Amino acid sequence: MAVAKYLKVFDIGLQNTFVYRWNFLLRSVFGLVPLAGTVFIWRAIFQARGANVAGYDYAGMIFYFLMVLLVDNLVTPTEDEWQIAADIRDGQINSFLTKPMHYLGYRMTLFASYRLLYTLVTLPLVAGIFCVFHDYVVLPQHWWTWPVAALSIGMAGLIQFFLAYSLAMLAFWILEISTIVFIFFSFEYFLSGQLFPLDLMPHWLQGALHWMPFSYELYFPVSVFLEKHQGADLWQGLGIQAMWLAIMYGVAQFMWRRGVEHYQAVGG
Repeated sequence: MAVAKYLKVFDIGLQNTFVYRWNFLLRSVFGLVPLAGTVFIWRAIFQARGANVAGYDYAGMIFYFLMVLLVDNLVTPTEDEWQIAADIRDGQINSFLTKPMHYLGYRMTLFASYRLLYTLVTLPLVAGIFCVFHDYVVLPQHWWTWPVAALSIGMAGLIQFFLAYSLAMLAFWILEISTIVFIFFSFEYFLSGQLFPLDLMPHWLQGALHWMPFSYELYFPVSVFLEKHQGADLWQGLGIQAMWLAIMYGVAQFMWRRGVEHYQAVGG
């Protein structure tokens, strides 16, 4: 019975988001503009610095950013935190306080439906970009890299979702959360490997990022697919990623409980 409820939510989520399929496609098209800029910038860097930069050649660097584009399209929440905050601010959250459905499960189901449709709409475009840069694409040498990378990508998506969910819970206390969200996402953009590979940073900063959640949102799953992590280093990274997934799930649950207590107290 519980499964049927969430399957219905999943179906409703597909129907609602399918209305905006052209919005998804246009967003992906214009999302390629930074990729084009990245290609030109790194081409100039490699021409000035030589054939190797921190262990990357030009082809390897371009393939890294192609994988960043793919993983980002697969797992990154889009406007989830704004929708959740709007539910709280507009009082829509009231209906979930009386219904036999947990709000976190409801939002996770909508997140899954949204990501599925977004992937189906944008994947052909991303596949076309991979075809254009096919000379730079190097598939993993080991078969087991595929399922391990898929596992890491899945955990990265959940970490990003729980982070967005937890930030949105601040709407229980703060009327407008946009400033906090933008500040946090600025750090996330810089420290997740979306701007450049994190192994270009100083070693002391790489060591600090190794224990932070940001690198496991994007850089680590991409590096797993590129087979930059092997043996004990790979399993340690997966363990830390799983640890952050569990921590962020706990934070999301904690923020919900405290937020509802505050909400009910204020609302009487």
